[in-house]
Amino acid sequence: MASHGVPRTSVVEKSEQARLKELDRIREYRGFVGELQVKVAAEEYTDETLALTSKILKRNPEYYTVWNHRRRVLSLGLFVRHRPDVSVNGGREGHNANTPTASASSEACLHLIRSDLAFLVPLLREFPKCYWIWNYRLWLLEQSTVLLARPVARGIWEEELVLAGKMLARDCRNFHGWGYRRTVVERLESPALSPENLQGTGTGKSMVEDEFAYTRRMIGTNLSNFSAWHYRTTLIPRLLDERGADSATRRRFMDDEFKLITNALYTDTDDQSLWFYHEWLMSNYTSPPSTHSVIQDLSSSELCSHIQKQMTTLVDMLDGAEDCKWIYEALLRYTLVLDTVKQQQQQPDDTESKAEQHADPGASKIEADQHYKQARRWLGELRRLDPLRKGRWDDLGRPPGSDAEG
Repeated sequence: MASHGVPRTSVVEKSEQARLKELDRIREYRGFVGELQVKVAAEEYTDETLALTSKILKRNPEYYTVWNHRRRVLSLGLFVRHRPDVSVNGGREGHNANTPTASASSEACLHLIRSDLAFLVPLLREFPKCYWIWNYRLWLLEQSTVLLARPVARGIWEEELVLAGKMLARDCRNFHGWGYRRTVVERLESPALSPENLQGTGTGKSMVEDEFAYTRRMIGTNLSNFSAWHYRTTLIPRLLDERGADSATRRRFMDDEFKLITNALYTDTDDQSLWFYHEWLMSNYTSPPSTHSVIQDLSSSELCSHIQKQMTTLVDMLDGAEDCKWIYEALLRYTLVLDTVKQQQQQPDDTESKAEQHADPGASKIEADQHYKQARRWLGELRRLDPLRKGRWDDLGRPPGSDAEG
């Protein structure tokens, strides 16, 4: 069995010798756990206790209580030994970073943090989706922000961004790695780590351009990457705002994004991650405008034109992909949206649409009938291709206001 294309170690029947060896390892592990519990109860937050947690976590990184014990050993023992000016909650008390003693203390804390970060790397390689390793690593990085000088702390966070990139190169769809990367970027952008903001106030330097380019590289490596496409949806509104993009620039940008996703869909029409991104792009046109919308100044006629253009592309995509349910589902969704927009155009306050309606009174009725026939066709295909969701398709096919048993 494989996860995201990465084969897992197959389970083989163990010999009697291997089974006895494993029992010895279990007894040893239990002995370590019992010894650790005694030391923690006695509040022995020493190097020896830290080494004991390492022995346990190498065998079982899912034991989250031991990660908490490790935090206590550092925050209540080893860090305090070197930095008595830093309280348990991270507050500093009259520390002068320029004194020789302070410099030596910072070096000691830096050594502890770097050593612990290095301890975690083999565990991340072996257990890349263990929550507790990622959580503890972030906690360590936060300690660097509190305990070390700003340039030193920022250097550690920047190294972490490189590590996140290497982890995603090993498994580009590891959502833990993507979430971790977003957190690291957020901290690097914060005033607390900004190299241009020594006072820690105001705003930090944006990394949105670099991160947007990174998603493009990752998508180029593997189109089927939910996390990369999702990250792109969070970056685009910021990207355009920071660029000060006007309405025309935003529309050109979105046209380029539609070209990107259309080419990707022609490559693999059955990839759900691509349809997720296509739907997000369309939502910027079809959903009510909000502060997060990329496009906010479309007229109803422009909206109809855009929907029809995308539907034409989707219909063309059916050539050779007649059994792809995602195309029919998108066509059904946009047909219903288009029909809703057309109905809104017939409202008394829409003077632009009223003029069109007076020019050809029967056009609206004919167009509505065409939309209805199209929707019925797409529903028929969805019932054929996705019978397990028959109830959903039946609900969508009922006229508004009719009951479920009608």
